[in-house]
Amino acid sequence: MFATLRGVPALLLCACLLASCGSSKKPIVVGSKDETEQMILGEIVAQHLERRLGRPVVRRTGLGGTAVVYQAILSGDIGVYPEYTGLIETEILKEPADKNPEIVFARVKGEMKRIATLDVLDSLGFDNPSAIVVAAKGTEKIANLSDAARAETRWKLGMTYEFQSREDALRALAPYRLPMGSSRVIDSKQLFAALEKGDVNMIATRATDGHLMSPDWKVLADDQKVFPSYEACLLVRQDLVTAEPMLRPALAELSRKFNLETMRKLNAQVDIEHQSVASVAADFLAQAGLR
Repeated sequence: MFATLRGVPALLLCACLLASCGSSKKPIVVGSKDETEQMILGEIVAQHLERRLGRPVVRRTGLGGTAVVYQAILSGDIGVYPEYTGLIETEILKEPADKNPEIVFARVKGEMKRIATLDVLDSLGFDNPSAIVVAAKGTEKIANLSDAARAETRWKLGMTYEFQSREDALRALAPYRLPMGSSRVIDSKQLFAALEKGDVNMIATRATDGHLMSPDWKVLADDQKVFPSYEACLLVRQDLVTAEPMLRPALAELSRKFNLETMRKLNAQVDIEHQSVASVAADFLAQAGLR
């Protein structure tokens, strides 16, 4: 009997060890869409969390468009991914985006918490709305879209399929009454090449496109404010925040660490200079004092 009792503590110890193994923390999975900017931001988040939390982070970047990545975070396949406030409102909530960025942020933050138990963290520091771009040469007197509407030019617009189909993109341009010629749907990576060759004389891209580092191109100001704010932020599952007490403070360190010019530069390093996403992310974290 005493021998049996002496074995009890050992059995309890084994049971505790097994329970500990079984309750080991689930991996943190960072996702992103398949756009260059999203993959850069996803890699920055992953590298930063690995350093702050002291353990590997799983990457599932380049998953696809908004619908695919949003479904992935809802199902728990990923725990955090970069997103834009205006896109949450128009593509996920299916609402017209307000022109006031503060109202948009408050709305998406409240609704994501209510309908999806997701946290919308503070802005990363830059806005990335649609941008209408022309060649700088020959358009010296055209500063904004209202000027373009008055110009004696028929604009041949090059755009992506996404821009053509979204309610807050091509359709939003209607109030300007731009004199339009034939438009073309073009792959996003070929937009500036088409503009350079003269296949089109105006393109629709995003404000942080890396090609806009060049003085050869000009963004026409949206003086009527028809395009909604696309403030960059991080979406994270609330159950992950609860399970990982150090996660929110770590992610908060990335808030306000970016601006428009910084993001253009990072995009250019990948798209134009052909640097690897991992090295660009590592260099950014070092320069931001987060390494």
